[in-house]
Amino acid sequence: MGKRIVIALGGNALGNSLPEQMAAVKKTASAIADLIEEGNEVVIAHGNGPQVGMIQNAMTELTRSDPEKYIPCPLSVCVAMSQGYIGYDLQNALREELLDRGIQKGCATMLTQVQVDPDDPAFSAPSKPIGAFMTKEEADALVRERDYKVTEDAGRGYRRVVASPKPLSIVEIDTIRSLVEADHVVIACGGGGIPVFVTEGHHLKGAAAVIDKDFAAEKLAEQLDADCLIILTAVEKVAIRFGKPDEEWLSDLTPALAEKYIADGEFAPGSMLPKVQAALAFAKSGAGRTALITLLEKAKDGIAGKTGTWISV
Repeated sequence: MGKRIVIALGGNALGNSLPEQMAAVKKTASAIADLIEEGNEVVIAHGNGPQVGMIQNAMTELTRSDPEKYIPCPLSVCVAMSQGYIGYDLQNALREELLDRGIQKGCATMLTQVQVDPDDPAFSAPSKPIGAFMTKEEADALVRERDYKVTEDAGRGYRRVVASPKPLSIVEIDTIRSLVEADHVVIACGGGGIPVFVTEGHHLKGAAAVIDKDFAAEKLAEQLDADCLIILTAVEKVAIRFGKPDEEWLSDLTPALAEKYIADGEFAPGSMLPKVQAALAFAKSGAGRTALITLLEKAKDGIAGKTGTWISV
């Protein structure tokens, strides 16, 4: 029997520009198709760092060109745009790869909203830089007119900073589950999902925030009752004392050991740390759930137990 797998794709799987993305998704599709060919159900989450930055910069330039006609585009809308165009390339590459292998499966991109808590501590200390560099005058105007938070960035200018709250739940989870159960490959939670608050009644309001894609993928895997969360990154295994002469690559981690290494500061914030934290959270979330961290090209070997770092209870 195959497994139900949620894959979190790192930036190396998508490239940094439109031409790079079109080339990268072909390689990505091949690796994912290997897992599907083995009989696994696959749901894909992905990042959007370069892509949403490009969209944000374009929208900023548009506003600068005619500020009376164009207002700054909400970050939630920029995330939605990135979900659409990344999903467009990725689902088409997957469809082609699967058909070339004689596999008849639908591929669909789900525009995905993710609920966050307005009282999440991250909103009190926004730290994630987004968008274009600004002059001090431009930054002051946005602080005054739109209550943006800004920071000076290493002498290069000013940038807006936003919060990175933890995901609470996937709004479209029932639709995603229905597609998976109908034997479709689903691309969801792009860029960590569109962060939203539930306001009066049933209204969803976009939040000026970004959600880490690994934490979003973990929440997606939990709510889909997946068997395995695979976090794909730029290294084959997780290491402690990374980059030092006594560097050690890890094949297996228990939750207790993972927690110790996290407490010891073994994993870099914004890099390997959220990946290990997300993998740990999923492994602890239910009986029989396992998480794997490895390279895109090694995903098939990882599932077969030949490589990667496994975290399980």
